[in-house]
Amino acid sequence: MFDRRLIRRRDYLRAGAVSLMGLDLPKWFQLNQAVANESLAAAAARPKAKACIFLFMWGGPAHQDTWDMKPGAPAEYRGEFQPIDTKVPGLQICEHLPLLAQRADQLAVIRSMTHDDVDHTSATHYPLTGRGTPRRGAALAEDWPSIGSVIAKLGHGRGPLPPFVSMMPVVPNGAPRFVESSHGQGAGWLGPTLDPMRIDADGSKPDYHVGDFALRAEIPESRSNQRRHLLESIDQQLHYLEGDVRVMARDSHYERAFSLLSSQGATSAFDLSREPMALRERYGMNVHGQSVLQARRLVEAGVPFVTVFWPNDGLTNVSVYWDTHNRNFIDLKTRLCPVTDQAFSALLDDLKQRGMLDETLIVWTGEMGRTPRVGQGVVGGAGAGRDGRDHWPSCFTSVLAGGGIQGGIVHGSSDRFAAYPASFPTKPQDLAATIYHCLGVNPELQLQDNLGRPLTICDGTPINSILV
Repeated sequence: MFDRRLIRRRDYLRAGAVSLMGLDLPKWFQLNQAVANESLAAAAARPKAKACIFLFMWGGPAHQDTWDMKPGAPAEYRGEFQPIDTKVPGLQICEHLPLLAQRADQLAVIRSMTHDDVDHTSATHYPLTGRGTPRRGAALAEDWPSIGSVIAKLGHGRGPLPPFVSMMPVVPNGAPRFVESSHGQGAGWLGPTLDPMRIDADGSKPDYHVGDFALRAEIPESRSNQRRHLLESIDQQLHYLEGDVRVMARDSHYERAFSLLSSQGATSAFDLSREPMALRERYGMNVHGQSVLQARRLVEAGVPFVTVFWPNDGLTNVSVYWDTHNRNFIDLKTRLCPVTDQAFSALLDDLKQRGMLDETLIVWTGEMGRTPRVGQGVVGGAGAGRDGRDHWPSCFTSVLAGGGIQGGIVHGSSDRFAAYPASFPTKPQDLAATIYHCLGVNPELQLQDNLGRPLTICDGTPINSILV
């Protein structure tokens, strides 16, 4: 990385001489930064993965009841579930993840994730962007850009499909959608033109469709083109009236919409009915399962980054998302673990069968874990019932598979209560840096913000022990 402290005295003298010829010292620094940035881009690893499917378990899964069982701990810590053996000798996970246990040789399990933010909506900023917690009260537009937005900025992807898609289904009568206000999910200071295309439809419904991607039969293509030219003319006039970045964002979205309308191949990527019913059922005929299947179709069609947020299923008297302050064991057993076990394992099998697993990175993580002791409340958390666990960012688990990742490996460990990392503490920023590395992007790459300042996209380090 370029460091002004490394510039020698004669370089300053040379810079002073250059300033006499019209190039002042700040501009000279800027040129040196540009050269350094080009070197970082050139030094990026050859990508192991062409795309990433980011399965975000919003709410914070209880790590000690899923991937990091503690059968030797006292009952109030170990909980109600039993560990089961996996395909990897010595690796055990929860009894309610049997399909993933059979595929553990394809997984890298990181049991030492850690940070210090107990707030759901700000803690998401860590893994989604690779940078630290945003300023309290900051607007989402002030966030660091999400990984998907950076990938879009760098021009990854192919064809008319958007380079970054976010699956965030809206469920009728669901609980408040706090996930929408979570930090790090959009382009932040890169600007709204690089925000993800958001899919809020429920893929498990018979009438599932994404937007209105079909030209109406009564409108000929020539008339549609005329409308497009008229819209462009109006927008040109608007540019004279307002120099707002929102106008550019709208132009970008209009152009994307027209491109999609004119490409049957692109719109078919959103048509889940083209999949055999047996495969759809293998993923699970529920909101999450069909969202994961949609993500696979998008990646197959050329989208390089898809985030699948865990949905609130709209049921009453249950935990919201993975936020199990109450009914931790009931909800994990009946509606959380079985759904993720089915969808995640189906995705692994489907990608492998299609020859896509080695070029598709899969990331499964939440923004935090849950308290070591059942019923334990924490400062800044929301409390916990007698059968629940509160927020706990000090230790949790993330799981990776696919392009660029070694399977059958465990990185790091937690202590006997799953409370703190016992070895190789790993920050969410390191997880983000690993994603960048697998996609062939140097985590130290710098992009300019809207003030022209060069900013490093990630402040983590790739987790070398899990890389191929």
